[in-house]
Amino acid sequence: MIRQENPVAESPTAATVENFSAPMTSGQTFELAGRPAKYTVLYFYPKDNTPGCTTESIAFREAYPEIQAAGAEIYGISRDSLRSHENFKGKLGLPFELISDPEEAVCNQFAVMKMKNMYGKQVRGVERSTFIIDANGRLVKEWRGVKVNDHVAEVLEFLKSQP
Repeated sequence: MIRQENPVAESPTAATVENFSAPMTSGQTFELAGRPAKYTVLYFYPKDNTPGCTTESIAFREAYPEIQAAGAEIYGISRDSLRSHENFKGKLGLPFELISDPEEAVCNQFAVMKMKNMYGKQVRGVERSTFIIDANGRLVKEWRGVKVNDHVAEVLEFLKSQP
């Protein structure tokens, strides 16, 4: 859950993200608390092997060295299974881990489950979103309803602007 320390404050920097753990690729478990990076970048995407999600993941892959140089680690999250994630990660050569959230626990914590229109039909799915959390567990930046084009450049620009 994301808790507002000061409910009046509208700044996302007032939010603290509660610790969570979830299974991820490479047989590891993601645990938010104690991440060694200065920043943790969590990008939520709808589904492995779809055009927009593939494009976004490739863009994060290409920017990965610069993102790491800015003191951040990236993790992709969707409702797909670990098996699907392993295949997607291998197919694209992703150097970062993917978190599996089939029960939607993490998706609900970040409130990214939304009703969307697909081919004229209402479906419930993941709203493409990115969150940056500092080493103290504070949410420092969020993007919701992300459009894939230029998004990774915006994330990188933000990370480079941090002290």
